[in-house]
Amino acid sequence: MQALNARYIVLVGNYGSGKTELALSIARSIRKEKQGRIAMVDLDIVNPYFRSAEKSELLIEEGIEVFMPSFAMSTVDIPALPAQIQGIFEQDFDHVIIDVGGDDTGATALGRYAPYIKPLRDQMHVLYVVNPYRPLSGTAEAIEEMFSLIELKGRLRPDYMVNNCNLQEDTKANDLIEAQTLLTQVSQTLDVPIGLISGMDKLKSELPPDMQALYFSFTPIMKPDWLVDEE
Repeated sequence: MQALNARYIVLVGNYGSGKTELALSIARSIRKEKQGRIAMVDLDIVNPYFRSAEKSELLIEEGIEVFMPSFAMSTVDIPALPAQIQGIFEQDFDHVIIDVGGDDTGATALGRYAPYIKPLRDQMHVLYVVNPYRPLSGTAEAIEEMFSLIELKGRLRPDYMVNNCNLQEDTKANDLIEAQTLLTQVSQTLDVPIGLISGMDKLKSELPPDMQALYFSFTPIMKPDWLVDEE
């Protein structure tokens, strides 16, 4: 898929849009398919709980190098950004997946690295992840407004939009289809293509062919506590 065909893949979006789950799945998928050095960067300074750093042991076992803010996974409220994260733009990684914190506040952390990103911009795809079932993401106007805020604070304009419509285990193919209609409207307004549609594998066959061509299947590994408790 063109959206994932880049050395650096950066995921931005509203809080709760599913960036972290998707970032983890992309990193693991690339690891299974390709050789070389792969890095997963947790650049989330907003949410200390539901973050990719939680799965660092799993990623390391699979041969993925992990970078995260100082004090991540601790009781410190605001993690600091260590100098070593700068190294992901200077070392010889073959693939780097960057999970940015939610909304424009989280994107501010990405903006700090603008001087290092600029020389590599042509090797990078920035994905704007949208789940219309999350607050502040249910209308075209809200999605467009968040896009503009993230672009401003992150100092990067997203290259693609991602239809990450999901209601956990209750997600139906029709939910993705309805979200695609909404995001198509946004795509035309922003002049940013929909480059990826993500969801569980069981839904793919129920989608129209044009949506199947953009479909990235994944199995969730970061279920919320309330969902785990029901199992």
